[in-house]
Order: sequence, then structure tokens, then C-alpha cells
Amino acid sequence: MTSMNEPATRPAAVAGMFYPASASELTRQVDDLLAASAARERAPAPKALIAPHAGYVYSGPIAASAYAQLRSQRGRIRRVVLLGPVHRVPVRGLALPGTDRFATPLGTVEVDAQAVAALRDLPQVVESPPAHAAEHSLEVHLPFLQRLLGEFSLVPLAVGDATAEEVAAVLGRLWGGEETLIVVSSDLSHYLPYDTARHVDQDTVEHLLSLDVELDHERACGATPINGLLLAARRQGLQAELLDLRNSGDTAGDRRRVVGYAAIALRPPAPAEALAGAGVDEAADRGRVLLAHARSAIAEALRLAAHPAPERAFLQRPGATFVTLRSCGGLRGCIGSLQARRPLGADVRANAVAAAFDDPRFAPLRASEYGEIDVEVSLLSAALPLPAASEYDLHTQLRAGVDGLILELGGRHSTFLPQVWEMLPGAREFVDELKRKAGLPRDFWSDELRFSRYTVEKFAENQIA
Repeated sequence: MTSMNEPATRPAAVAGMFYPASASELTRQVDDLLAASAARERAPAPKALIAPHAGYVYSGPIAASAYAQLRSQRGRIRRVVLLGPVHRVPVRGLALPGTDRFATPLGTVEVDAQAVAALRDLPQVVESPPAHAAEHSLEVHLPFLQRLLGEFSLVPLAVGDATAEEVAAVLGRLWGGEETLIVVSSDLSHYLPYDTARHVDQDTVEHLLSLDVELDHERACGATPINGLLLAARRQGLQAELLDLRNSGDTAGDRRRVVGYAAIALRPPAPAEALAGAGVDEAADRGRVLLAHARSAIAEALRLAAHPAPERAFLQRPGATFVTLRSCGGLRGCIGSLQARRPLGADVRANAVAAAFDDPRFAPLRASEYGEIDVEVSLLSAALPLPAASEYDLHTQLRAGVDGLILELGGRHSTFLPQVWEMLPGAREFVDELKRKAGLPRDFWSDELRFSRYTVEKFAENQIA
């Protein structure tokens, strides 16, 4: 029993069910999920995140795509306002836990007493220990936050029956500056067939990205806190960005009945001076470094002298690249990765060597050709599902010059980088040729076809000084 003077702790309720109960195993799983995420951190840092709350085996990879945005925020973010829907105990309004801290296998997180006091006069804010006692929608986020942020204080709010305006008022009271992060916990559609869920969730995400505050609970169990966050985001001038969109059928579940998951960041617009200055310089430096590593790897494979490629911290983060070689204006090799499964530096070097020596369309590169090749590196975003009810629907969704496209059917798969639009400018011919590349007839169509799209950051030696 807790004494009168002993701080009350809300113990971990779903450790061993939604995530490992062992501290070492939990640390390893969270770190592995973050390392495997292809989502790249970028400035400005997010003010808010929307992330899912299922068991880690199902939604952990998508949650990691959201939390990967916080890799450099340790010491900067010192308070997290965490909102999640109630699943077990109904409540009117937004419920505080009536405890002083939350526990997970990784340790305890202090509840921000000052922030709690600042909410006491709001009629929609109540105290309900039962609403928090067995609720998983908040708890599952804490290990990610603990691993990334270290020490921080928590404002945990279990959200029940409330209006968007009531939620937005609470967020407005707690908004703060860069020291405060807001996280809203929500899954998307529940228990629909795989293809239906992809269509429904894609539509839901489009509404989220437009900051539409009319989301309902059939689309997202956390619709109430999401609507409040989107209303506050409108008022604060935030912009929404999709980081990841998948469902349990993509991770570990049966495709007959799936649950949808999205990772979304809301951040202020990048200031004009950042776009004109540091941001552009960073991109140019990233391109020069990647190109140097690609060329250096080819030179080493040919046993030629090569200038040492510069080292940067970003090369240690997971990344996916394609390396394209050209000679006399024509293609000389192109090999790449569609998923970030190894450090970016290792990935670009491996793909450069593969493009030079292992592309089955060309003979291995000779040392005498080394000086004649131009190197291009494409840095890929995470691929996101692209549901298509028909081939026409697919054509209308594609963004010429922007989207790379992945086709999958059984054991077949093929991809075109966005650069291919330069040769195939029409959506129909782009898709037809992609089908042909996969060994399918140009006029083939099946409901079993799966498509995903991605974007690239392209760097070419003849375009970077």
C-alpha cells in the first residue's frame, strides 16, 4: 500500500503482452525498430506526432517511423503531452491519472505536476485512475520516448467523450515551445479485409494531411484526440507530413482482418532562410559525401587509387539507395535497395559496386572505363502502399516526375525510379513498362497486384559542384 507521503506510481499494465517485460529485451527491440526505420529525421523538429498503439510486433515498425524524427532531440524535448483514447473505462472529457509517475520496464517517468496544476480549472479535465489503470494506448509509447529522450516529464491524458474544441483548449494551455512535444496515440481502421483497409486508411490519411477535424471513430480509434490536435495545428500554422502507412497484414497479421497504422508528423514550416541557406548546404554536402563513397567503392573494387571519402554521422543511420552509372550519356548499370536494412554508408558502397559489376544487363566495368562513368545516387524515402481499385485509379494517383513505383505480384517485383518519368512521361506507359519489367504483359491487370510508391533525393556528379 502506498503511504501518504510516498509518490503514487502507475505500474506497467501491458508489459509482457504488448511489448517485452524484460528491460534488456525491451531495449533491444525498441532500438532495433528505430534502427530499421527508413524515415529520415529532418528540420524543423516535429511539434506533434501521431503514432499507433498496438503490440510492437504489429505496429512497432510504424511507431518507429514516427519516433525516428526525435533522434537528435535528447535534451531539447523535456516534456511530452501524451493523449490516447480510452479502451476499457469510459470517461467524460480528458482524464489525468491521479499518480505522480508512470513505470515501464525501462524505469519511471515523472508526471509534470506544474502542467497538471495548469489544467485544474478546465471543466473538461478530470481525474480518473481507473481510466488509466489498464489502458495501453499511452503506455506503449513510453519505451520509445525513454530510449530517445532520456529524462522528460509526462502529461498523460486518457481521452474519452470530448469535442475537438475541448481537446484543442487543453493543448493550447500546454503548447509551450520546443521543450514540449505532443503525441497522439491512435490506430486507423479495424478488422477490415486487407485491400479494403488500404483504401480506407489512404483516404483517412488524406483527411489528416489536410488537417480535417471531422474524423470519426470508424476511421481511427483516437479520432477524438486527433481532431483536437488537428484543430490546434491549424491555429498554430503546423503542416502535416505522412511518414509511414501500413497495416497488420504488412507486419505480422492475417490479411483477412487487419488494423491500420499511420505515422504522421506535424511541424512548423521551414523558415525561408533555412531553405535558402543551411538546409540547401546540408543537402549538397549529403550528396557530395554519398557520391564520394560510391565512386571510392568502385575504385577500390578495381584496385585503383581513390581519394578517401569523407565521413559523416548520417552515414551510420539506416538508409536505402540506388546507384546509377552512366557512360557517354547511356546507362551503364543501376542497382539499389528498396528498404533501409543497413547503414546508409554501407548501402551506397555496396550498391555502387553491384551497379558496376553485377548488373546482368552489362559486362562488368573495366578499369579503363572508370574515368568515363558518371555516378548518380538516389536516396529513397520509405515506400508507402498505393491502393488502386483499377488500373485507371492507379494512373490518376501517380505523380509524374515525383513518384517511384514498386509492383509486387506473388514472387514477382519490379520498380522504376522517379527518373524513369523522363523517358516514359505518361502514367499508362510508365505502368505498362513496369509490368513488362516484372515479366508481365503490358495489358495485364489483377486485383492481386500490389503497388507502393516512394520519392527520392537525387544527386549526380555533373550537378553537384
